[in-house]
Amino acid sequence: MTTAPMTLVAENNRAQLPIAPGNPLLPGATLTPAGVNFSVFSFHAEACSLVLFKQGENEPYTEILFPDEYKTGAVFSILVQGLNPADLEYGYRMSGPNEPEAGHRFNAEKVLLDPYAKSITGRGTWKQHTEEGGNFPYRGRVYVNDFYWGDDQPLKTPIEDLIVYEMHVRDFTAHPSSGVQHPGTYLGIIEKIQHLCDLGVNAVELMPIFDFDEFENSRTNEKTGELLVNHWGYSTVGFFAPKAGLAASKRDGGEINELKQLVKTLHENGIEVILDVVFNHTAEGNENGPTISFRGIDNQIFYILTPEGYYYNFTGTGNTFNSNQPAVIDFIINCLRFWTVEYHIDGFRFDLASALTRAENGMPLADPPLLKMLAHDPILANVKLIAEPWDADGLYNVGSFPAYNRWAEWNGKYRDAMRKYLKGEAGLVEEVIQRIQGSPDLYPGRGPIASVNFITAHDGFTLNDLVSYNEKHNELNLEDNKDGHNENESWNCGVEGPTDDPEVNALRRRQMKNAITMLLTSQGVPMFLMGDEVARTQNGNNNGYRQDNEISWFDWSFTEKNADILRYFQQMIAFRRQHPVLRNGHYFAYEDYLNVGCVDLMWFSTEALAGDAKDERLTLAFMLCGAYAKGGLVEDEDVFVALNMHWEDQTFKLPKLAKKKAWYAFANTGSDAPDDIHELGSEPRLNDQKKLILKSRSVAVLVAR
Repeated sequence: MTTAPMTLVAENNRAQLPIAPGNPLLPGATLTPAGVNFSVFSFHAEACSLVLFKQGENEPYTEILFPDEYKTGAVFSILVQGLNPADLEYGYRMSGPNEPEAGHRFNAEKVLLDPYAKSITGRGTWKQHTEEGGNFPYRGRVYVNDFYWGDDQPLKTPIEDLIVYEMHVRDFTAHPSSGVQHPGTYLGIIEKIQHLCDLGVNAVELMPIFDFDEFENSRTNEKTGELLVNHWGYSTVGFFAPKAGLAASKRDGGEINELKQLVKTLHENGIEVILDVVFNHTAEGNENGPTISFRGIDNQIFYILTPEGYYYNFTGTGNTFNSNQPAVIDFIINCLRFWTVEYHIDGFRFDLASALTRAENGMPLADPPLLKMLAHDPILANVKLIAEPWDADGLYNVGSFPAYNRWAEWNGKYRDAMRKYLKGEAGLVEEVIQRIQGSPDLYPGRGPIASVNFITAHDGFTLNDLVSYNEKHNELNLEDNKDGHNENESWNCGVEGPTDDPEVNALRRRQMKNAITMLLTSQGVPMFLMGDEVARTQNGNNNGYRQDNEISWFDWSFTEKNADILRYFQQMIAFRRQHPVLRNGHYFAYEDYLNVGCVDLMWFSTEALAGDAKDERLTLAFMLCGAYAKGGLVEDEDVFVALNMHWEDQTFKLPKLAKKKAWYAFANTGSDAPDDIHELGSEPRLNDQKKLILKSRSVAVLVAR
């Protein structure tokens, strides 16, 4: 568009900065050759002022009222010359009705954060208050794109080939044992990237890195003196800005290039980056919460409100984002496009995604516009879209989340069934059969790629604690142990918490290996929690969102203490990556449609009789015919997996193989390390090719060659 000649609006522009009509198509603060373009929308504001600060100063040095003629529709836009982006911080004042019962909460006394701010000051150093700004600690900064990507691009790994490692940026290296130069930061991950490479994962799912305030709802433990903070970050302040407090750089804006360097380095090592994003609510809470941005800019547009003007709380956090309002849809899509284009992000996991299916009146929609538009957006065409398909108000969409042939889901039913089976609960074999083959009962038209399988995640017990505690122990959260899940489907193997009993400890180690074996031999997309590979413990805390301490941090001494667990994970991941028969994009047909002498998938109990497994047994086995890897497009070895969750040893008859083939033992959790698992290509041939005696509560994986 043509820029009008610069003019002065002296009566409200104390600094006498040249201004002109801005470009309403450039939301946020955009550096252009002609100056800085500021653009923000509000349907109900009567006036808007741009508030400019020098870096670090408490009071603004000028405020510029947007002239009426600078407004296009509901968008205020202005071009300002004479600004130094390196020394600039900004916000807005919005004038309008303060009528809460009608949904309007304008307050011209408040300086508001730009929803499109791509860099935010105020919490630049982790757990350190800033004194500038008073009631306005969050200020926007002008985004400068000066990072050199080279030939880096999103990796576009087929989703069925992913092995996802869910991790927290700070927790990964904050522990002193990490030995990194920049603990608890984006750069800290780079320093420890070799661990991820050695482990073999090819995707990391980063818990929230959008700007948040760790001091939100913070409180001090009077007994220990420790400050409990919003550690996880599931309470977004700014959706376009990376959390500066997770960066090693202490200069404003340094977090931008630091995060980009992390993404680039992960890509160089074949690891995709998936961001855990929170669009279901914001940090402003309910009517008693702070006014930071959205509430003061256009409360009625950005939030789902009751007829009386209060906040519907489908998220358990005080408010619910109005995600299917057309202008908010545009905001969310622009946000995800930005992260895809500017940060080369490979995918997004949407927290409490069922809240994103709700209409402006809070009712669930069968065809929610936001999800449909995300699925068909051309810029987002190659990114992974993963839903946590429930919200905090009982809307549970596992298997029924609106998918549009694009969305995958965190499969909570996989987690629950496999946890129950792991601890020896009877009557589950038929459901376990469904879960192992990618849940065709839940996703009949979508295939196993719709199912993100997990047994552990940040929300709940670690794998070690899953086999060490019957009950949660969240007392240190100072919520009377009422927070966190009560239905953990865990089993402590006979003793609650740590023990010196060698039999109990041996059983726990076996159970951890059983769990990861079941996960990595299931069809679908496997995901596991940071630290599970070294048996990390949270001492029974299943909701560590307040615990920025050793409860949550990765203790790197465990890599030696639990070296057998780490080795087992590494070899098991290598096995999955070596065998495409474990990573099919479509369901098995239970047929020998290639006429190779075996059907693509067969199930067994302890007797080698196909189909004899749907009963009350605690034993189960299956054979994958290698000729049907990737639907018969790739050749692989046959794989046989036997599961014995019984408290007694069991004998499995082995399927008869074609001539010249024999069974080789890749893994057997009933054996002590190092014989519990073998390196690829070095698997020993079984002496007995007709039967396999499997120890109580153990799993075996065989290959035929």
